[in-house]
Amino acid sequence: MAEATNFIEQIVEDDLAAGKISAVQTRFPPEPNGYLHIGHAKAMFVDFGTAEKYGGKCNLFFDDTNPSKEKTEFVDAIRADIRWMGYTWAKEVYASDFFDTIYEYAEKLILMGKAFVCDLSAEEIKNTRGTLTEPGVESPYRNRTAEENLRLFREMKAGKYADGEKCLRAKIDMASPNVNLRDPVIYRILHAEHHRTGDKWCIYPMYDYAHPICDYLQGVTHSLCTLEFEDHRPLYDWVGITLGFDPKPRQIEFARLNLTNLVMSKRYLKKLVEEGAVHGWDDPRMPTLAGLRARGIPAEAIKDFCERAGVAKAQSECEISYFEAVVREYLNAHAPRAMAVVDPIKLTLTNYEGSEDVDFEINQMQEGAGTRKITFGKTLYIERGDFSLDPPPKYYRLKLGGYARLKNAYIVRADEAVTDENGNVTEVKCTYFPESRSGNDTSGIKAKGVLHWVNAETCVDATLKQYEHLLRDADYAGQDFSERMNYDSEHIFSAKAEPYLSEHAESFQLMRTGYYRAFTEGGKLVLSEIVSLKDNFNK
Repeated sequence: MAEATNFIEQIVEDDLAAGKISAVQTRFPPEPNGYLHIGHAKAMFVDFGTAEKYGGKCNLFFDDTNPSKEKTEFVDAIRADIRWMGYTWAKEVYASDFFDTIYEYAEKLILMGKAFVCDLSAEEIKNTRGTLTEPGVESPYRNRTAEENLRLFREMKAGKYADGEKCLRAKIDMASPNVNLRDPVIYRILHAEHHRTGDKWCIYPMYDYAHPICDYLQGVTHSLCTLEFEDHRPLYDWVGITLGFDPKPRQIEFARLNLTNLVMSKRYLKKLVEEGAVHGWDDPRMPTLAGLRARGIPAEAIKDFCERAGVAKAQSECEISYFEAVVREYLNAHAPRAMAVVDPIKLTLTNYEGSEDVDFEINQMQEGAGTRKITFGKTLYIERGDFSLDPPPKYYRLKLGGYARLKNAYIVRADEAVTDENGNVTEVKCTYFPESRSGNDTSGIKAKGVLHWVNAETCVDATLKQYEHLLRDADYAGQDFSERMNYDSEHIFSAKAEPYLSEHAESFQLMRTGYYRAFTEGGKLVLSEIVSLKDNFNK
């Protein structure tokens, strides 16, 4: 048997060893009311990973009990995200698959005297639930006969009543120290079109009631949930025990993944999309898996991050810089290198004619990755920031009379700067030294600075996009998300790029710039920032 690495796996191992279960069955249970975000990646890692480790199975279970917020669009997006993350589900299951059975169990509870139809409004139920120190007040409808409750519940199902006019509540204990056991609502009236069942139903089960039933009907052995469901576990167990589930699934809670500077609330993510603050659910600034995929963050790096973050019982928060460090580490090992120039100025080699190919390393971190050819020529582009007419001390880039090496090519000396009427440099005229070619330098010239460049004759125009975090800071205390939102988080520049980037749609390390995803949009090359080169994580 595999060795346990966290408390969930230890529970699973103990249950297997004790013969409580013969095989592991889990489920990944998203509600199709939005796109999955990076927090769901942690849940995937736990749900799918636990089943895989112990040779079990994990279902994809859609909790579609709230039709007013759910769409087929979200179902399709969730499927795509799970596949992209590299997971495969055993069965695709929906709560709506079990609506008939869930309803039959509700009638069973009514006949057992364990559920009743209540006429109180949602507000009245809330006001009579009590507090953590005071018991709740029993509903005046609590002692209806089973026959009357059954008739009323069937009338609810038949559409006789308006939304909110009645509900079905479990009859448990209004004095329970756990507020969730104080006669919770288990069915509500909702006249809404369901994305799968249409208008067949006008009553829908509440999640806390449907959850244990759906787990049992799927054969789930371990129902793995995030910590906010810990207080709901007694209700989960009550449903299973009262309805006689054998074996009853076991709910286990773990800490959810929280990251600083990210909006992790579906409600706020939806608001950003609807207000047009981002370009959609798959905007590269979004923490959705679709957004991370569009940004160019590899699924393997996300899984590596989830593994490093670990599975714990205590709630905690990870710095966004740690996530970026993990992504950067992965890309450094896997992403090919390329060159692009933002805010270019022309560099002319006055004593060079023609063109030639020079070798360029594909990725120095990969053994055997080799090199590719790039074309060097008389007229190049370099970054404006790599030349200065008035350089500060210890400036190792290009200045008049100074030397610098052009990456994988030659050492050059800046001889003259051409400026426009506003004094802005438009061209730097240089001398190149033929004996200084990289890999065979016999010039004896010491050049500390190494500059990236592109060939002005062969380069392509590109749009370069850089991003800031959607939240300005990591401090949640006393603040609303809207107060912290960074609405100026996307910055767009024009750039010159080597043609290699337009021929390969993948992620690259742009020398001295960062890691970028290259793709074509409207016939033009786009370079979209994945993560910067600089590592801000304090190890």
